Order: sequence, then structure tokens, then C-alpha cells
Amino acid sequence: MAGPGAEPGPGAGLGAEPGPYRATRLWNELTRYFRAGMPLRRHRQRLRSHGRCFTAAEAADWLHRELRAHRSFGPDVSRQQTVQLLRKFLKNHIIEDIRGSWGHERLEDNGDNDALYRFPPTSPVKPLPSPPRENLENSGDKGKLFKLPSSAKKKKQGILQSLENLARPKADGTEEKKEDTLQRREISQEDVQETWRNIIQIHLQTILGVPSLEEVLQPAQIIPEFVMYNMSNTSKHGVVILQDKAEDLPHWVLSAMKCLAHWPRNNDMSQATYSGFERDVFRTVADYFLSLPEPLLTFEYYDLFVNILDLLQPHLERIAVEALQICCLLLPPAQRRKLQLLLRMMARISGNVDMPRLHDAMGTRTLLIQTFSRCVLRCAEEEELDELLSTHLVSFLMDHQQEIFQVPAQLQAAVQGHLQSLKVAQCKQEKEEICAILPTYSYCKQITPQEFEEQKVSTSQAAVAELLENIIKDKNLSVKDKKKKLKQFQKEYPHIYSSRFPSTASEALLLENKPTIKQPMLSLRKAKFHSLRY
Repeated sequence: MAGPGAEPGPGAGLGAEPGPYRATRLWNELTRYFRAGMPLRRHRQRLRSHGRCFTAAEAADWLHRELRAHRSFGPDVSRQQTVQLLRKFLKNHIIEDIRGSWGHERLEDNGDNDALYRFPPTSPVKPLPSPPRENLENSGDKGKLFKLPSSAKKKKQGILQSLENLARPKADGTEEKKEDTLQRREISQEDVQETWRNIIQIHLQTILGVPSLEEVLQPAQIIPEFVMYNMSNTSKHGVVILQDKAEDLPHWVLSAMKCLAHWPRNNDMSQATYSGFERDVFRTVADYFLSLPEPLLTFEYYDLFVNILDLLQPHLERIAVEALQICCLLLPPAQRRKLQLLLRMMARISGNVDMPRLHDAMGTRTLLIQTFSRCVLRCAEEEELDELLSTHLVSFLMDHQQEIFQVPAQLQAAVQGHLQSLKVAQCKQEKEEICAILPTYSYCKQITPQEFEEQKVSTSQAAVAELLENIIKDKNLSVKDKKKKLKQFQKEYPHIYSSRFPSTASEALLLENKPTIKQPMLSLRKAKFHSLRY
């Protein structure tokens, strides 16, 4: 483990580690880092002295500070979460009490508690799970996992037809004349869906700078109907509109969320309020989301979103927003709507100075993130670091929810442009098959510092040499001005000048003095002489 503050480059880790694999690797890294960095000292307990040990409060102080500085967790990690992690350390025998007992979670962050803890002689690490390599397209439950909402089913044909109409080019006389000799291909629904899948993959790979997404996102996980529905069925605020109200949030939950989001202007609540009313409303909303059978980002996309955590850095903020824009389009429409409404409510409550405290011992922002983190992201199999990882992601989603839930115009333009080119694609031979050529992207290849310096010098020298040629070929400069500029250039760049003019003869040949015929300054008319003869 390089250190808590180490920062990766764009796409670091993405496409290489599935979510459970990455969570287990983080667990093992934290285990080693905690054992190596936790300060140990001598303590006295019941008239006995114990060396190389620590109290729960000391461990919580040190670990909390390190987790807040770690790139995968961030500053929103609470002390309570840190204590929970220490309890898991005790349960998994990463630490033990001074008597050598472990396997329980009775660790209290209490300054008055004189319990002492130490590291066992060996540190057990978890085996890394092997990445699932099965093809999701052949999974029998895939249809159940990606069940299209009834509203999306009803509008599927209309969406596909509308995209075809958008992609259909205008007919003109020139094309009509060529129809006799050229063949036109009609776009099928399969073409539209395959175009969406391919371009989404290409855009994600381009944004993240990785050659493949196969470890975190399979083609079968990209449901074009979901993406098209999420992009085309939105309100003026960009929130997905569901045709089937049975898939929407219950009315009482929507009313409670609206009450909190517009506090104290809660016009929908006609009943009189009382002291602590806002806390009860908040608890009602929290209970509903905590009771959902799966997180809003769904279990299927856990690997994808966990691997984006490395991008949640200040200098990578734009890249993270663009990646999350596309990833959130993959969600089923009902899940996307619930997630967006929840994040909008959280953002408004967090920024509302008139909102009373919703918890006696916890700030409003911290309470929001801690309450809803597991409702947004968690693994199907219980993981020790799920809550810490989801806290970091939910914090970023809440702060950038307005940008993340905007429809990426470049993605829509790329799909429509490709469908249009596919629509008008023609071949000269009657039976020739027309292939859809997807847009290609080139990726930056890292070079060594020596190669960079060499390229920097060669590129700059080429530009300076081009400047010299421009001076030589400039016909608007007089010989005097040209000599002056060339003399100045020779002084600044003697090596480039000498390579262009290796001898004085070559320089003289270019600047040889040609005689010029000057026009007379005064035009005098020839005097007429008159004869003296009469």
C-alpha cells in the first residue's frame, strides 16, 4: 500500500478488478497498513504493565485520520464507521485484546474504557475471489435481473421508431437518380440496439482511458431500451417520468421528500407541525429506502461503480462526472428516478441553512450520507468495506447530482450520427454486404521522459525552422528589413540558421544586391527654344 494519499491516474484499477475482488484487496491493504502504521506504546492496566499495545480510542483516532485521507474513502468517513471497522478487525482476528481473545465485536470507543488491544503474531488476510468469467448473456436469470418496466415495454417500439426517424436523411433528387445503380440498407431494431451498446462501451473506454471493460461491464449489461428511455422520457428538470405509477415512489414518500426538500415551505403538508416533526419525516423517508430489496445502483453494477471510486479526486472531477453520466443511464428507469429524487432531496437538505438539526450528535450532511449510503451502493454478498466505499461515492453523487443526471449530448449525437451514416450507406455491387463501421478512437500512449524531451526539442525546432522559411519567402519585406530579421534570427538560433545557410555564399545568393532603377524625383518638361529669326 503506497499510502493513504496516493492518487491514481484516470482509469486506474478500472477494467482490472471486479468490485468484490477490489473490496477484498482493499481490506488486505488496510490490514497490512494498520499493522505497520498504528502507533504502539506501553500501557498500565490493573497494576500490570503491557508493552506494544493500544486502546480503542487511540486506534480510532489514528485510523479515522488515515481513512479520511485515503483516495478510496474520502473525508466523509465518520468516526462511527471507523469504530465499526475496528470491530470487524477484532472479529476477523486482525487485532485481539490483551488477553488474546477475539472473534467478537465488543469494542467500545470510550475514553473511560481501559480495554487494551494488540496485534496477533500473524495477520490473516482474506483470499482474493476469482473474477467471474461466465458469460452473462447465457445466464438463465438475466431476463429477471434486467426486467424492462412495463412503461418501457409499451414505448419500446415507439422509441426505436423515433430514433430511426431522427436518423433518416432527407431525400433529394441526386440520391433518387442513383437508386437504380446503388443499394440502400434499412436499419433494423438490432442495428439500433447494437449501435447503442458499442458506442456506450467506446465512450466509457475513451473517458476512462482503458482498453477494455470486460471485467466490470459486459455487453449484456447494457440494455439499450433503458438508456433510450432514460434519455427521452424526462421532465423539465431532467427527472425520468414513469408511465406506470406502480413502479414509482409511493405518494406518501414523495410528499415526505418534498416536505424536507422545501423546508420550511412545505406547502403540501396541510397538517400542523410540532417540535421534532422534521425528524419524524426524515425517519419515514429513511425507513422506506432502507427497506428496498436492493440498492438503487443495483447489485449488477456494483463492480462498475466501485471501480470508478479511484476517479473521485479533485483533479479528475470532470472525468468522473462524464463516466457517471453514462453509467447512471444504464440503470432501470424506476431505479434512476428514485436515485435522482433522493440525491436532489439530500442536496437541498444539506444546503438548507433553515433546516433544524436532524440529529443531536451528528451534522446534517454526515447524517444524510451515513443514512442513505447503503441504499445507494452495496454488494449482494456482505463486504466489510461496503459502507466506507459507498459513503465516498454517495458524497460525490450528492455534490454533483445536477451534472451527473444531465443527458450527455455527445453520446446522443454519436449514436444518431452513426445511425444516419448506416441509413445512407450504399454499395456499388448489388449483393455486397454493407458493414456498420463504428467510430474509432486513438488512445494516448505513455512515453519515457527521454522520449518526451527528444520530441519536445524536435517539435520546437521544426516550428522555428518554419519561421525562418517564412522570413525568407516573405515578398513584402525589403532586402534591408529581411537582412535585419535574419541577423536577429541568427543571433537567437545560430544552429538552425547555420543548417539553413551552411556557407556565406548560400546566404549571399539569397540576398544578392540587384541594381534597382530609381524613378526621377522630379519630372521636368523639356524646355522649348524659340528661334531668333523672325
